[in-house]
Amino acid sequence: MKRSTRRMGAAGLLAVIIITGCSTASRQSEPARVTPINVPEGSLTPAAQAKADSGRPPYTAADVRFMQGMISHHGQAVVMAAWAPTHGARPDVLVLAQRIGVAQRDEIELMTHWLRDRRETVPDTSAHHAHAGMDGHQSLSPGMLTADELAQLGRATGPEFDRLFLTFMIRHHEGALAMVAQLLSSQGAAQDTDVYRFSTDVNVDQITEIDRMRLMLRASPPNRSRP
Repeated sequence: MKRSTRRMGAAGLLAVIIITGCSTASRQSEPARVTPINVPEGSLTPAAQAKADSGRPPYTAADVRFMQGMISHHGQAVVMAAWAPTHGARPDVLVLAQRIGVAQRDEIELMTHWLRDRRETVPDTSAHHAHAGMDGHQSLSPGMLTADELAQLGRATGPEFDRLFLTFMIRHHEGALAMVAQLLSSQGAAQDTDVYRFSTDVNVDQITEIDRMRLMLRASPPNRSRP
């Protein structure tokens, strides 16, 4: 009788072990449950925001001001660069001016498309505006030349043009760096992929060209007249 009881007890224990093992295996085979992230009321997830914006990242008023201001800024540099072939620029200055003109015209086109895609105002970059500070008065973006300074550059030829062009363009590029710094310090700005990529590219390119122009300026013959 005792032997029979022990057998029954062992059989029962074995059944419990088998059931427990099966239950554990079943739980292990179940997919892990993900606890949902609580999104603050009134805000959207990134996916919902992208859908609401038709897939376009959000942008700010600071982004718009930067793109508009940089179009005007680039427009003046294009005017300055276009004078090099007709004002007797030396070969290295001529090559630099041509590079600046091509690059900044391409960037103006990029910024124009960005603004138009968002139905924002695109500044006028026609030459007569460029000669008058873009907007017809002396309220200029950082580093831009005044109408008098542009006229001074327009009258110069040969070595004098080279010196003025390099001096003014260094200042012009430094102004662009200031505009990028202002953008990146604005809360919420440069989150748009195109704005961020463009502004950081401008920063790198302008620093590189400033260094090159300073070397070129040192190689210029001395001139008593200064801007």
